[in-house]
Amino acid sequence: MSLIRRIDLRDADESVDYRAAVPRADFDIEAAVPAVHAICEEVRTRGLDAIVELGEKFDGVRVDDIRVAPATMREALDRLDPSIRAGLEESIRRLRATCANELEHDAVTELAPGARVTHRKVPVGRVGLYVPGGLAPLVSSVLMNVVPAQTAGVESIALASPPQKEFGGSVHPTILAACALLGVDEVYAVGGAQAIAMFAYGLDDAEPHRRVARVDLVTGPGNIWVVTAKRILKGQIGIDSEAGPTEIAILADDTGDASYVAADLISQAEHDPLAASVLVTTSERLAAEVEAELDTQVAATKHVERITTSLGGRQSGIVLVRDLEQGLDVVNAYAAEHLEIHTDDAAGWAARVRNAGAIFVGPHAPVSLGDYCAGSNHVLPTAGCACHSSGLSVRAFTKSVHVIDYSAEALHEVAGHVVTLAEAEDLPGHGAAITARVGR
Repeated sequence: MSLIRRIDLRDADESVDYRAAVPRADFDIEAAVPAVHAICEEVRTRGLDAIVELGEKFDGVRVDDIRVAPATMREALDRLDPSIRAGLEESIRRLRATCANELEHDAVTELAPGARVTHRKVPVGRVGLYVPGGLAPLVSSVLMNVVPAQTAGVESIALASPPQKEFGGSVHPTILAACALLGVDEVYAVGGAQAIAMFAYGLDDAEPHRRVARVDLVTGPGNIWVVTAKRILKGQIGIDSEAGPTEIAILADDTGDASYVAADLISQAEHDPLAASVLVTTSERLAAEVEAELDTQVAATKHVERITTSLGGRQSGIVLVRDLEQGLDVVNAYAAEHLEIHTDDAAGWAARVRNAGAIFVGPHAPVSLGDYCAGSNHVLPTAGCACHSSGLSVRAFTKSVHVIDYSAEALHEVAGHVVTLAEAEDLPGHGAAITARVGR
């Protein structure tokens, strides 16, 4: 019996909803809202006491001083394996390069002599970054959050990650080392919904060193509790997205290498039992070869149970399509977080993809590359949100402000139009604000 199911869409007609035909894992945020709302209220009304109690309840360790001392972070960096440090430094270098190219500059439009509108890009003042620490300490997520924020010019950066019982209630040492490497010295051992609420409301404790200033924006991936807290607190804070379980889709024809495809499906399944791994292919031969490779490769992996659950779930499957045109329609409808293209003329097909968080072109650009060292960001929209949302970038940490600069002459030139339009909307006060300056 195959580890992964097949879905045959080769005879599907135009009435088939491809997005529904490739279902995702159940991730019911609405069901979690009452419990998460209660957590957020506890933090809002009781502050640090609530955070300490919630950490003990959910993380199994009591942490009375939630802020990690800078000395602890420096010590973590000093003890970091040199090869891990080298990998982090190279990842940072590449990501900084792409982020620098993403920076947008002010755009000035001269509409008439003396009439100027400037589209100014302004960095967010303070951000709270969340780094998961559940099934795996996602040190790479430190880089993916911090580097674009720093490149954007954010002046105040705080980071939260769950306390680890194994490390005495502190944040995982590798995460702390990455923070020290990046110069982030405000780190809190707080996880889950309570971390997002702490960032949204701040902590106004009597002792200055225990206070946490509220943030303007929260970014970073997390579990359903984190995502639900983001939804509840959106408006109180800005958020990057409501990211659900991670996912990969692979579009392949008969030129695809089954061993590569299987390895990449497994790499995504390794994240979480709810992770989705989907192959969309024109080749029944490739499908059979991938199934055989999965049997062999999964047996040799470390996290067999987690991967087997993910690949066998309703969210994963091998989808057979009649040709690449139909395959393109399927992957555009699915709008995967990560999309790999393993076809003849992979770049040509990739150029026609409309909906994906990130696109990986050809056999030598696996998703794992993007997770760490491609120079791209791995915080991406999930659950089909790639049809309307983008991955984390410098732009997420900036906002736009229009600056309007008109001379008296320029205002006089357009005054009649403003007054006419104000009267058409029955807002005479608007027109009066113009005539007070230029007369009728």
